[in-house]
Amino acid sequence: MNRNWIRTFAPALAVAAALSTPIAGLAATANADAPAPIAGLDLPRYLGSWYQLAAIPQYFNLICARDTRADYSLDDQGDVAVHNSCTTWSGGPNDIRGTATVTDPVTRAQLHVSFPGVPTQDARYGPPNYIVTALGDDYSWALVTDPNRLSGFVLSRTASLDPAQWRAVRDAIAAAGENDCLYVTTPTTGGLAGLAPLCTV
Repeated sequence: MNRNWIRTFAPALAVAAALSTPIAGLAATANADAPAPIAGLDLPRYLGSWYQLAAIPQYFNLICARDTRADYSLDDQGDVAVHNSCTTWSGGPNDIRGTATVTDPVTRAQLHVSFPGVPTQDARYGPPNYIVTALGDDYSWALVTDPNRLSGFVLSRTASLDPAQWRAVRDAIAAAGENDCLYVTTPTTGGLAGLAPLCTV
């Protein structure tokens, strides 16, 4: 096995192993119905840059150590161009580009996100896998999940949230039928510095 691969992924795999048991136990508590989207998403207002401040760990972002961001803009077809980026465990940059298409014309808060060349994620059109289930009144933060509650992302316009905003996020996670212990904080320059279950922060 390539030693560079080991040095790059060993910290991430250690985090995943440490979290795998509680995550497996808590995942079974999710409600059967899909999380509800917000009543109406102002898509142009939602565009722009977002910091990921916490997330349910996913295999595709184990390479990311800190400063995970999502940048959204409209593409030529009127869909959302997605640019995700982060700093890896070795200190280098990592990024991927994809497309998000609105699947729910009523609320516009359910989208299908795809990444060309990524197995199981390369179809541009499909069922929703990105649900904006809560949003700050001023679009300062957002909670995103999927119909099966297997993913979850706390996004913020800034690198940190104040205590009142974090309380609102935790309430939104509970309202979506998820457990905030599933979410792990994302180290962010100017924000939280370490990895920890959100319920302990």
